[in-house]
Amino acid sequence: MLERGYKHPVLLLHPLGGWTKDDDVPLDWRMKQHAAVLEEHVLDPKSTVVAIFPSPMLYAGPTEVQWHCRSRMIAGANFYIVGRDPAGMPHPETKKDLYEPTQGGKVLSMAPGLTSVEIIPFRVAAYNKVQKAMLFYDPDRHNEFDFISGTRMRKLARDGHNPPDGFMVPKAWKVLTEYYTSMEKNA
Repeated sequence: MLERGYKHPVLLLHPLGGWTKDDDVPLDWRMKQHAAVLEEHVLDPKSTVVAIFPSPMLYAGPTEVQWHCRSRMIAGANFYIVGRDPAGMPHPETKKDLYEPTQGGKVLSMAPGLTSVEIIPFRVAAYNKVQKAMLFYDPDRHNEFDFISGTRMRKLARDGHNPPDGFMVPKAWKVLTEYYTSMEKNA
């Protein structure tokens, strides 16, 4: 945005506040994670607004990605960063994702009525084992990358394991492990 001449662009970090799957991390704990990311300046706290989007996660694939984008457009967003929104839905039998990681961007590029918002496709990010950091995926260096899914990440935290160095801000990871520790205490 700065390269385009915007003097003070603002990022709206807009986590879902409605119901999610039973194994998802609850909103209050996700908000603590977002706070940790801001405290560590992974995102600039001066130009990031955190606000809860009171929608449930419907797991509706292309329909849902349009809902997420259109509702934010109507609320005044000029740009919408679309990532893997519908991609993490597994087929009930094969367990393979129903949609490829770029499906959300493709759907939005063809969706009617999204005239006042610019769609910005988020490139696929993965953990680079060599550089020990989250980077944009480079297919020419496929063997360097590890795709750590949300399911795998939650399992690591639930089992008390640390993620690879550079995968997540340690302070945010601590929030996640504290959540699973609190669940064990309440069980």
